[in-house]
Amino acid sequence: MNYEQHDPYGMYKIHSNGKAVPITEHGLGYGLMGADTLIGTDVYNQQSEILGDIKEIILNLKSGRINYAVLSFGGFLGMGEKLFAVPWSALTLDSKNKYFVLNVDKEHLKSAPGFDKDNWPNMSENSWSTGIHSYYGVKPHNDRAI
Repeated sequence: MNYEQHDPYGMYKIHSNGKAVPITEHGLGYGLMGADTLIGTDVYNQQSEILGDIKEIILNLKSGRINYAVLSFGGFLGMGEKLFAVPWSALTLDSKNKYFVLNVDKEHLKSAPGFDKDNWPNMSENSWSTGIHSYYGVKPHNDRAI
């Protein structure tokens, strides 16, 4: 599903003469998105293979930044799915297709450090954070969680 389909408020469209038109610099403005519309948005790789969808957004309350997107991969109807905390900086928005892109192949994601819904890692722990950022090839922010 794409983020425009999760838009209950019409944030990503402007309405002119009763016709919905996709926004460019109107509405929220370039580079801004509603957090609720990100949940459920598909994530693809650069080979256009679906990797999963965003299940949660992890905010750093001290800095105000998004630190991680939690992706769901595998499983069926929530059974057997594996969750992955992906550094937000590892994702890019494909505004044409209205989904996010993560520059990894499926095999790399399958072997990524993950967790199940009942056993979340301590994402504010320094060694965990450093390892996750290293795995996805991005630098961590210098800010710390509360």
